[in-house]
Amino acid sequence: MAAKRNSFRGQIRIIGGDFRGRKLPVRAAEGLRPTSDRMRETLFNWLQFEIAGMKGLDVFAGTGALGLEALSRGAAQVDFLEWDANTAQQLRQNLQTLKIENAQLNQTDSLQWLQQPCTQPYDLIFLDPPFGKGLMQPALEHIFQQNWLKNHQAWLYLEQEKSLHWPSLPKGWQLYREKTTSQVNMSLWHLDDIST
Repeated sequence: MAAKRNSFRGQIRIIGGDFRGRKLPVRAAEGLRPTSDRMRETLFNWLQFEIAGMKGLDVFAGTGALGLEALSRGAAQVDFLEWDANTAQQLRQNLQTLKIENAQLNQTDSLQWLQQPCTQPYDLIFLDPPFGKGLMQPALEHIFQQNWLKNHQAWLYLEQEKSLHWPSLPKGWQLYREKTTSQVNMSLWHLDDIST
């Protein structure tokens, strides 16, 4: 019984929206680092007039804190990518607990999944890979090579180690907001319509 309790290290809390205040269990896993309440509150303050009706993708989802927050605040759909079986199982249970039906969880290698041809692009992608593994740049390359983001008015959230510089993004992408904490850099990027 003690071993089962030790497989959990805490909870995440939904900050706002339909599920505001709901607390959900989080399993212990190597590299699992939920985006903090304060950072999520900042991010969704930035997105407060945009999030309703969006279709989002939570890459390297982990606890799913970012995607769950988006769904709580009115996103039309969020798809989650998570490789670790136990972490994915807990996220699936949390989706069931909240009775969320407009979400899809893919237990998969995120980089491999992003390499497949895009069938329907997203309005918003959350990219918060495990630290110290060099996953940000290859994930971005796959996202842009396969056109996983819509051609105009798309949004991209990046979260990485404080010590790293932001990667270069393709033409048209502009830094909308950024914030630095003691250990983490977070930023929100916006794609202006460059079709004209």
